[in-house]
Amino acid sequence: MPTGSGPALRRRAFLGLAGALSGAVPPALAAPPRPISVAFANITEDPAQRLEGTGFTGAAVRESFALAARRLPVELSLYDNAMDPAKALTNAEDAIRRRVDVYVLYGWDEGVNATVAERLGEAGVKLLSISRPAPGAPLYTADNATAGRIGGEALARHAAENWPERRITAVIIGPPADSMNRLAERADGIAAGLKSVADAPARLETDAGAQKVDALLRRFLDGHGGRKVLIAALDDATALAAKDTVDGAGRQSDVAIVGQGCDRSMHGNASEHKLLDPTNRGSIVLGSVAFFLDRYGYDVLPLAVALASGKPVAERTVTEHQLITPANAFRIYPPIDIN
Repeated sequence: MPTGSGPALRRRAFLGLAGALSGAVPPALAAPPRPISVAFANITEDPAQRLEGTGFTGAAVRESFALAARRLPVELSLYDNAMDPAKALTNAEDAIRRRVDVYVLYGWDEGVNATVAERLGEAGVKLLSISRPAPGAPLYTADNATAGRIGGEALARHAAENWPERRITAVIIGPPADSMNRLAERADGIAAGLKSVADAPARLETDAGAQKVDALLRRFLDGHGGRKVLIAALDDATALAAKDTVDGAGRQSDVAIVGQGCDRSMHGNASEHKLLDPTNRGSIVLGSVAFFLDRYGYDVLPLAVALASGKPVAERTVTEHQLITPANAFRIYPPIDIN
């Protein structure tokens, strides 16, 4: 009987091939790897609470995590600790029940961090902390001393380039320092950056809004007539209030200002009003040192992925602060919603 090559034979050959392949799934058909489960516990979602001595809120940080997770093999859970120790522990317990791989804790109190770290360690969950250290966990944090120095050096350069023969007075102005905002470190960094043109900058503390800034700064400017004045603001709100005061006093030709934080009040992002704009290079506000809280997710989530994958993660990673000016603002913060 001839073996032939008809439809029945071809069907038997196909079934035989299918059977042979049934035990070996091609790579293209293999199930994708399980995403890494990451929980992010935000410090607070209160819109009235500003973070790290800047104008950023918890919502900006949370949004950066949600957007950054889209680019990574990450399944993200979000929590709001509301700066409440009991809630911080409750959220950690919930993440443990969910069997997350990495818990990212944006902390405000090292004691709370230690309690959460102990519980996560008992459950075998890896921890990565933001802003405040936690026992045994890698830390991601702003570097206030460096940020301050960048701002001080920018003012010093401006004075050296534009007023080389003039008497220079410098002042650091902003809210009082406390353990939460770390403004003392920032102010010390500013003073170090200003040292080449001003050995001992004056310090004005104000936490009562623009009117208080206006009263203090007008008095200071009146006492330094005929001098060039460098104003190092500890945050952007103070920098903007200082600009209004200088404009009102008619001292624009005598003053240069640098802020700290570079939130939307400075760079504008998608809004029409942009103080740091390429068309505004003559502004007395030279720029603002960026803290990039609105990009924390893009910096921190890759660290979480590395931690979950068993790759080495530095004990301390710091924000790469840089001065945002009218010249580079559109490159760093394009005039569209970059996210």
